[in-house]
Amino acid sequence: AMAPVSVVGTLTQVLAEVLAGIAYSQLIRPGAPVIFGTFVTSIDMGSGAPTFGTPEASQILYGAGQLARRMGLPYRSGGGLCGSKLPDAQAAYETTHTLNAALLGGVNFMLHACGWLEGGLVSSFEKFVMDADQLGTLHKIAAGVVADENAQAMDAIREVGPGGHYLGCAHTQANFQDAFWKTQLFDYKPFETWDEEGARDTMTLAAERVERMLRDYQQPAIDPGANEALAGYVANKKASMPDSFT
Repeated sequence: AMAPVSVVGTLTQVLAEVLAGIAYSQLIRPGAPVIFGTFVTSIDMGSGAPTFGTPEASQILYGAGQLARRMGLPYRSGGGLCGSKLPDAQAAYETTHTLNAALLGGVNFMLHACGWLEGGLVSSFEKFVMDADQLGTLHKIAAGVVADENAQAMDAIREVGPGGHYLGCAHTQANFQDAFWKTQLFDYKPFETWDEEGARDTMTLAAERVERMLRDYQQPAIDPGANEALAGYVANKKASMPDSFT
């Protein structure tokens, strides 16, 4: 709505706005550190509502990342963005498109990585833990692939040979605990077991995880003096800004 509808036209405006902001900051404080930031969404041409996880937004994210690298600047963009009102399939698809684009586009600094619903108007505890779980997948991908002697597993290939399976070989026994990323949320059980345990969907599993995390939470230790000072600061600030709601 506030940029051309074409990808390249929007990138042109993004670059102009970033350069203007950088130039202004350097006039005020020469040498001040800066970050190339862009947050772009497409819109639904029928309603005018913002849309998230769309291919055009990802293309702009990729393009802005290339511009940031050309200028030698860190890049801020991306997030677990979606327009859905529930942690449903729409939310999952849109969030995945945006998070994957942020990883592949080379984002250095990402806000709003967890919990977004309805274009950021609301936040969901269930969506938060769902997004956090999937960030583990992106961390695994971003870490790259190890290519050392153990990873190549030639001993395992020789041990098993043609027609065999690797479940019991020495290499599997030595590496199985760390070989694969482990979800803290999803259900990978057989259908019969899943059905016997209540046929819980992902949102139900997420709600149970939220309840468990809140129940088991232990507040980190803090110096009593620092805690008292912080509490005093909060109390004074609230007293200076009386609540206007009745």
